[in-house]
Amino acid sequence: MTYIVTESCIRCKLMDCIEVCPVDCFYEGENMLVIHPDECIDCGVCEPECPVEAIVPDTEPNLEKWLQINTECSEKWPNITRKGEPPADADEWREVTDKFSHFSSKPGAGS
Repeated sequence: MTYIVTESCIRCKLMDCIEVCPVDCFYEGENMLVIHPDECIDCGVCEPECPVEAIVPDTEPNLEKWLQINTECSEKWPNITRKGEPPADADEWREVTDKFSHFSSKPGAGS
């Protein structure tokens, strides 16, 4: 099992999870974060830190697409080890559903 980041993170990218990760397995995209599944130690401390509940165990049903996105993007995006500033409009996106059309595969700035 590993934890992965899902659609709720898109355009929110609040980064509370980064501060608690003991193995620095988060990677930053332009408008969301992902977890490197091979680096995650399954400790679960990040899951309750996410205000939008975007972090879930990969054992939940129908997450194959998100496991693939986390795997592929974590190989291309920069590792992030410190909490940065969330997008200015993050609060406007917190309750939005079906955000995948806003997903960007571009890397973030990293830290």
